[in-house]
Amino acid sequence: MRELLGGGSVALLAGSRDPNAKVTAVVMDGSRLRVVKVATTAEAAAVVLAEGRLLEELATRAPEAVRRTVPEVLGHGEVDGLPALITRGMPGTPMLADYHLWRHVARRRRVAADFTAAAAWLALLQSEPTGPARPVSLATQAVDRVSARYRAPTTLETALAELAATSLPRTISHGDYWLGNILVSRGRVTGVVDWEAGEIDGDPLRDVARFALSYALYLHRHTPPGRRVAGHRGLRAAGFGPGISHALLGAGWFPALVERFVAGALERLGAPGRLWRAVLLAGLADVVATADDPRFAQDHLGLLERLCEVTP
Repeated sequence: MRELLGGGSVALLAGSRDPNAKVTAVVMDGSRLRVVKVATTAEAAAVVLAEGRLLEELATRAPEAVRRTVPEVLGHGEVDGLPALITRGMPGTPMLADYHLWRHVARRRRVAADFTAAAAWLALLQSEPTGPARPVSLATQAVDRVSARYRAPTTLETALAELAATSLPRTISHGDYWLGNILVSRGRVTGVVDWEAGEIDGDPLRDVARFALSYALYLHRHTPPGRRVAGHRGLRAAGFGPGISHALLGAGWFPALVERFVAGALERLGAPGRLWRAVLLAGLADVVATADDPRFAQDHLGLLERLCEVTP
């Protein structure tokens, strides 16, 4: 491990006990940053190797404007017989850091700036199709993928029927496009990291849904239970994911912003913007099917069941 880290100061960025657990460290050597991701299980080994292959492919396949925001592979290594991936550190601050600043999510202008930056980067990523138009897999596979883990809501297939019948071109997909993986500086995205779930020939709506849902999920994080969430009329900190329910069913500037973000992406890709709520329901199903933490997945399942019953 020491040989991989080399010289410079080392900071542990992340570690977990998930089945695909990895240890991620940042090595700071003067003005240079290196990120070392080390697998700790056999399951994680496959994920680390796959991410390395994808990053190397993105270096030639991603639209030119996107390449400078994608980590460059600097090398590979091994620790205790398990693979390690070494990449160039990316500039910027995680969007998640500003998100949790005092009253950041209560201010319309700041939240709108986050959505604008995220949308601009996605438009670049999805500007060059990588495959012909096909039915939206986020919707067509939703019931089967949720049912493989739990029991899918009985109304899910009906709620997603029109979206599942819609065909869109395939594009590069990050797969986990949420605030913690997006680095920003001066109002623009400067880096997007952790491409473990990425695909060259992916469903573009997965990234659209993941960003909007993850942003809405924590709107109430700093509000005492039962209290009104500052800046969001009609939203209270109650139950799991009240911000997501507010985004789909509520009124005010935040639901309008989410609708513009998702509907705008649909229209840019060639689909009707009116399907924006179905995209978010399909995105919730995707979280239920893929989340490492079973409790997190089950909480999303309960939310999905409630929303399928009442979403127009």
